[in-house]
Amino acid sequence: MRTDLVVIGAGPAGLAAALAASARGVRVALVDAAAQTGGQFYRQPAAGLGAGRPEALHHQWRTWERLRDGLAAGPVRVLTEHHVWCVERTSDGFTVHALLGPEQEEPVEVHAHAVLLATGGYEHVLPFPGWTLPGVVTAGGAQAMLKGGLVVPGHRAVVAGSGPLLLPVATGLAAAGVEVAALVESTDPGRLARHAPALAGKLPEGAGHAAGLLRHRVPVLTRHTVVRAHGDDRLTGVTVAALDADGRVRPGTARHLPCDTLAVGHGMLPHTDLAETLGCRLDGLTVAVDTEQRTDVPGVWAAGEATGIGGAALALAEGHIAGCSAAAHLYGTAPDPAPAALKARAKLRRSAAALDAACAPPVHWPEHLTDDTVVCRCEEVTAGSVREALDLGAGDERTVKLLTRAGMGWCQGRMCGTAIAGLAGRAPTPAKRPFARPVPLGVLARQHPQEGQS
Repeated sequence: MRTDLVVIGAGPAGLAAALAASARGVRVALVDAAAQTGGQFYRQPAAGLGAGRPEALHHQWRTWERLRDGLAAGPVRVLTEHHVWCVERTSDGFTVHALLGPEQEEPVEVHAHAVLLATGGYEHVLPFPGWTLPGVVTAGGAQAMLKGGLVVPGHRAVVAGSGPLLLPVATGLAAAGVEVAALVESTDPGRLARHAPALAGKLPEGAGHAAGLLRHRVPVLTRHTVVRAHGDDRLTGVTVAALDADGRVRPGTARHLPCDTLAVGHGMLPHTDLAETLGCRLDGLTVAVDTEQRTDVPGVWAAGEATGIGGAALALAEGHIAGCSAAAHLYGTAPDPAPAALKARAKLRRSAAALDAACAPPVHWPEHLTDDTVVCRCEEVTAGSVREALDLGAGDERTVKLLTRAGMGWCQGRMCGTAIAGLAGRAPTPAKRPFARPVPLGVLARQHPQEGQS
């Protein structure tokens, strides 16, 4: 199909961008891999589950209703279950290559004059002994099970890690009937206090979660971390310990918490694969954009978590600004974003920067890894193997990958890349991938058939 603007990602940023551009007369195609729009933040249970009060699982439900109803009433063409693996620049714009359906085998193309990347983010996972046991899930994974499947991962849970996602996960599980044994947060509350002015707008939401934790009698352990998960066939408990001012485990503070579920996470990382293949400049791990959310590649915009992890409200503001800008440049007019969106973006970016500074994972987490701890689950590479590669002279993720196969599996290093960088004592770097997801060879062969054959 052909359109003016293709928006990739139907989370908050993509929805806001598609509606803003469409309202200004642009033909928009909204592409997403999921079966429904909404992204992770507005993930909805399947209609067949008969959820009586889905709003109970969500914040900003009225905002979601406004986005959902606007999409249903407008001319935006919604293409769900389209798994985008590449965006290609052409002589007259861009071609978005996707695979259809759950099996991801049937190829499809969307041709557009401009592209808006709202590809979101994925969870920052750090390994520890026992993290591969059944019963250990990511914090976002536990939330997705609850929102999308109306199921809970277990009966007694520990929620652990760092960052603001832990609060809604813990309160959501508790409200759903799970006994939450503890919320284990590695962040020092004093670091949050030092950023209080920038975080003032987050106080009402935080207070609501705090009230939920009190109501369900959830113990909160700050400046603590999980050092080991226990069990044979599945999780039976975790050992947690206190951290000192330098982020190291304090001797003598370990305690055992029985549980059958551990929901653990350390925030989010931006999805930048498609931006990288298009040649967009990155600022560290994020897509670099200007004040209109334009990348340095003409005809390409980006918004939401791909440009910096900041939450749904920031993604909505950036998506609106990007949609307005894309529409203006397609029609040769001046951008006209709502002043409220510009103001919200500035304020929410300050809050996001403050949270990022305050809620960084413990810097000495690699010290917890025993040599037999699996680091790369796809290829079953252990921390000991990575350390051997480092002893042989490997100094970065790529060299470790060549020596150990770490990062060569199905996830292509998304789960283990930051862990390998941490073991190497390096800051994480963006991975250079030709495609955003695995593609059948037959699809690639059909994309570029050999010419000149008789």
